[in-house]
Amino acid sequence: MYKKGGSNVKIYDISKEISKDMMVYKDREEKRPQLKVVRDFSTGSVYESIITMDLHTGTHMDAPLHMLEGGETIENQDLSRTITPCRVLDLTHVEDSIGLKHLEDKHIDQGDFLLLKTKNSLREGEKTFDYDFVYLDKEGAHYLREKKVIGLGIDALGIERAQSDHETHKILMGEGI
Repeated sequence: MYKKGGSNVKIYDISKEISKDMMVYKDREEKRPQLKVVRDFSTGSVYESIITMDLHTGTHMDAPLHMLEGGETIENQDLSRTITPCRVLDLTHVEDSIGLKHLEDKHIDQGDFLLLKTKNSLREGEKTFDYDFVYLDKEGAHYLREKKVIGLGIDALGIERAQSDHETHKILMGEGI
């Protein structure tokens, strides 16, 4: 429990567990976390290991530089904008992409931080990438930009799927979302 401004706030960790056999984007082996033991008790007095992994593994945050040439890098992002109260929108009924028609009745306010819960969450524990994951389309991104949300998360390894020129990313990141 975290106390903010005199009221109790529950904090939920929604991070995915990192493991060598976890689901990775498009099942690409180079994105899979690698754990290597560099010292153990047979060679010394300590046990140490190294993990290497793609920064787009599991639960992650995209920096603007991911899609915007000249954009900010992750260490320049204000984490207080992500460690904040949020609203979870239940969109588990959506089959393909989340668009304007799925969002306009959700009473979204300026300054909201939103998490989009989709049927992607129902695949919890699966190890194979789903090429048909539910994503946010560009019309949905335009709407959320107009509503002036401050942050957005989704229960997939990406916010968009097979969109030319990565429009959803650019619409959101261009506004600092």
